[in-house]
Amino acid sequence: MPRVALPMLGAGAAWRAAARRLASHGIAADQVSWARDGAGASLFDDDPLPDRDGPRPVIASKPLIALLETVICHDDPQAPSLAYQALLRHQRDRRAIANPADALTVRLQALAKSVRRDIHKMHAFLRFRELPGAGPRRRFAAWFEPSHLIVERATPFFARRFGDMDWIILTPQATARFEQGELTFSPPPETRPDLPEDASEALWGTYFQNTFNPARVKIAAMKSEMPVKYWKNLPETRLIPQMLADAEGRVAAMRAAMPSQPPAHVGRILDRLARAPLPDQPQSLDEAALAARGCTRCSLCEAATQVVWGEGDPNAALMIVGEQPGDHEDLQGRPFVGPAGQLLREEMAQADLGPVWLTNAVKHFKFRPRGKLRVHQNPDRGEIEHCRWWLDLERRFIAPRLTVALGGSAAYALTGRADRLTERRGRIERTLDGGDVLVSWHPSYILRLDGLASQAARQQLRDDLALAGRLAAQGGTLPPSPDGDPPRDICTKMKGPALAASGRHSYRERHEISGFRHTN
Repeated sequence: MPRVALPMLGAGAAWRAAARRLASHGIAADQVSWARDGAGASLFDDDPLPDRDGPRPVIASKPLIALLETVICHDDPQAPSLAYQALLRHQRDRRAIANPADALTVRLQALAKSVRRDIHKMHAFLRFRELPGAGPRRRFAAWFEPSHLIVERATPFFARRFGDMDWIILTPQATARFEQGELTFSPPPETRPDLPEDASEALWGTYFQNTFNPARVKIAAMKSEMPVKYWKNLPETRLIPQMLADAEGRVAAMRAAMPSQPPAHVGRILDRLARAPLPDQPQSLDEAALAARGCTRCSLCEAATQVVWGEGDPNAALMIVGEQPGDHEDLQGRPFVGPAGQLLREEMAQADLGPVWLTNAVKHFKFRPRGKLRVHQNPDRGEIEHCRWWLDLERRFIAPRLTVALGGSAAYALTGRADRLTERRGRIERTLDGGDVLVSWHPSYILRLDGLASQAARQQLRDDLALAGRLAAQGGTLPPSPDGDPPRDICTKMKGPALAASGRHSYRERHEISGFRHTN
């Protein structure tokens, strides 16, 4: 039976080389003995490893390699054997490692989670102490007792974070040394070193004591996040027992120091607040625009530069609603000023529209950072519904005769329907507040098209804008229909409320509904 002794340093690379060679010869997992360096000799005669790779190819995916190299760091003696079992099984079934119900996968993930948690604890609870030195770089040392063999995996974090100083981290398993920008590893010290006291620890202890809130003591939660096993190596933990002992008395003193009666001026303030009128909805378009600046109805306000409110003629009969601001709109605070906005304004000029109010269904820019770029992301339904409150205010103050919805997000905000836009473009539908909306393409969609498809979609947008302009400007008569019928009086052609509520109408019926609503 081959026996593999893994060293304390470089165990991951050693296991990987041995496992690949064993698997290439098809040696079963129960025919291999794994041991840590210094674990002692085997009771049985051990066979040497094959001196060269076998005929079988060994394949391992990157996620599997990352998982197994993490598992190897666990102090469980069975960890190398379990990792080798997973490697052999991967040659037969490459999907097994992704099966959350597989017993071996569950155990490997548990081992890897324990190793990752140990690495996190080392990053959080290791404390450096400064050493005397005369060189240009300051020198520090630290002692830490990890639960697993994580020194080689955990210490590069400190090299990145403290690259301007020299330091050494001593553990019972290995020693990590960082000098002049180079990280090296060596065997552990024979005994725990006696590190000198650090003057900064007293300052840190004073800060730790003054940030302690005795009224919020939760010992179980504290021990869960800062296990007691690490306390002996942390300078601040020596203060914790006394702080906990004094906590009840400090809370009692805080209660006793509180005033038993409120100051006299408090009553005057409360009376004034009681007489003050309750805040109501904005009473004008300007008040709504001012109130929207502080909107926090959804999380989009956290990353966007500013709210982009609508602009145009507040007495306009036509309102055009887009999806959301883009990068240019977010920086300038105006709607439709980017590439899509320029295309829209060109088509509005071609359609010879009268006064228009331009706005968006969502008032904040939603994006995903990619380097220095901010890549547009479509708002989800929840964000659209949260921002519908502001759109409804705009519509109440503008009171347009007709609204144009550019794109699916705007159409959903106005109608509550998320049907495919290809089946709705050019149709007049009913809005949630009882108005009429003409659905069309968003200019950004046209910009994404090429060749004839882009030209066709742009012509459709131009036609829709021209139709919207005529509908918004008309009084009580219909424009000529495509079949050449003369205009007719709207009231004589009205088919009843059921027609207006259906949402889909013929060309003449759309004009009848729009004209009827605005002439009565």
